Amino acid sequence: MKNDIADQIITYLIEDKLLVDKQIQHAKKVQSKIVSPKSILDVIKDLNYVTDEQIKKALTNHKHSFRIGDLLLEFGYLTKEKLEAALEIKEKEKKKKLGEILIEQKFITEDAFLDLLSIQLGFPYVDPDIQEIDKNLISKANIKWYRHHSILPLNYQDDKPLIAFADPFSTESNKAASEVFGSDFLTAVSPYNTIFSLLNKLEYGSKTKALDENSVLDIVDSIIQNAILQEASDIHCEPFKNKLQVRFRKDGILVHYKDYPVEIIPMLTSRIKVMSKVNIAEKRMHQGGRLTFDFNGSGYDLRVSFYVSVFGEKIVLRILNAVNQILPIKHIGMPPKMRKRFLQDALDTPSGVILVTGPTGSGKTTTVYSCIKHIQKPEISIITAEEPVEYVMKDIIQCSIDPNINLTYKETLRHIVRQDPDVIVIGEIRDTYSADVAVHAALTGHKVLTSFHTEDSIGGLIRLMNMEIDAFLVSSTVVCVLAQRLLRKVCDKCAQPYHLTPEDFARLEYTPEDIGKYQFVKGKGCSKCGYSGYKGRIAIFEMLILNEFVRDAILNKKSSFEIRTISIETSGMLTLLEDAIHKAASGITTVQEIFRCVPKLIKPRSIREITRLQGN
Repeated sequence: MKNDIADQIITYLIEDKLLVDKQIQHAKKVQSKIVSPKSILDVIKDLNYVTDEQIKKALTNHKHSFRIGDLLLEFGYLTKEKLEAALEIKEKEKKKKLGEILIEQKFITEDAFLDLLSIQLGFPYVDPDIQEIDKNLISKANIKWYRHHSILPLNYQDDKPLIAFADPFSTESNKAASEVFGSDFLTAVSPYNTIFSLLNKLEYGSKTKALDENSVLDIVDSIIQNAILQEASDIHCEPFKNKLQVRFRKDGILVHYKDYPVEIIPMLTSRIKVMSKVNIAEKRMHQGGRLTFDFNGSGYDLRVSFYVSVFGEKIVLRILNAVNQILPIKHIGMPPKMRKRFLQDALDTPSGVILVTGPTGSGKTTTVYSCIKHIQKPEISIITAEEPVEYVMKDIIQCSIDPNINLTYKETLRHIVRQDPDVIVIGEIRDTYSADVAVHAALTGHKVLTSFHTEDSIGGLIRLMNMEIDAFLVSSTVVCVLAQRLLRKVCDKCAQPYHLTPEDFARLEYTPEDIGKYQFVKGKGCSKCGYSGYKGRIAIFEMLILNEFVRDAILNKKSSFEIRTISIETSGMLTLLEDAIHKAASGITTVQEIFRCVPKLIKPRSIREITRLQGN
């Protein structure tokens, strides 16, 4: 069908004298020589034979009945695997339209879906207000009927009714509209949520579904409960013009949960503010708080952030793990040889600074607490300064920073060294003062464990020196820098072999000989993984244990490239990219995740060499 669509569109372009046979033949020759697959329409556009606007006009001028899924494939918005998964879901949920499923499952963004319909195919995109709806026109049918067919009559243009469709390719919706408004109507496209929100307003007025305080309490509880059941790490409540959108972050990716009517926003915001003990009357400033939530006999701690936006306050709730969910160090995903060296040459040393680096959401806090759990012994005093305390641990003295009462990092760190600790945990090095405290505490015989926001291990050293910490202090106190990322794991239920494309080889700077016997995989998508092809996450690591060569390079203020090269050649360091490649070659993650998440700062070694260095 895909080739049929391309051929038909090309026929339209020829009939409209926008293309000639000679151009098509040349485009096909070019297509046959391209390494990475590309549709013939994309090639024709790349050759500047036609534009998107001309394709739009051609499709508008000719009556066509293409299926939306086939069009999405042809224009590159969707992969064949995702279309098959969406059709599988539609078989189970027959009342839902394909476009609705594609957007719900995040196979395609609503913007991309509307872009195809409005730009590529000539349907105007509308995002109307209730004032734009002609009351006489909408009175031709009842609200329930409009909701069933996902259409909304708006007004008259050029004496023709303008009808907004959620899916203008739905045969059922078009037939229904023709029966009521006649066949001579104008088609527009509008988001599902806009149509249903306006229909709700027309049916219920300002009392949309009779929302009251009790129903909002139930909605908030239901959102948090479902987030816990789905093992989400964060809940995003996002206010927009016509809806409140709720999404869960699962395995590092935001997935759609539900949309609620816009009228619920003030009551839901107030309810969460009460639960998290923040100022309910303050709506002009950002706020932060915490709440505890009991569910299925367990208590959950949630960190809450309120962010003032155009249509209300966006709320993000982070669900924090309980103490019994802190992973032992052997379960955080380190390769065996790296873990053994990390324990012996870093965690078990009597003093020095251990830096855990990476961007937000890379699992640094989990690693830090796993390290604390390993270090913790009855004869050792461990004290922390965190903003905030995310995991409450037994027999550990933990301080949660609160600038509102002047309990700042600076004030806390000034007192922390007077508490006779053996191990100091600083939640995050944020400024020169906290960096200075860390290195001077290490100089006086303390072990310091902290996190840092840098791209890789070498970046941690360079940033310390850029924070006015003398090079000799960095070289003499830092014991280890551990950089990390989190990659999604391939779903074991739908995993299937994946053959690297020429583009993959080029991006990795590999040849087939570098890959050797290793087999890569990719998830097809199934009900277990929500048709994403991924289930769970795995950490990748880059560990730099400072030896005399690295320390000498720091003292001589070598560049980051030179320090990285020295570290790889003399300290046995594996890069983040190399650990990720090994995990992909072992069938744990995919090359697509590598390209999405992992920085490439130096060419990786062959997988055989990486495997040898990891001790697998």
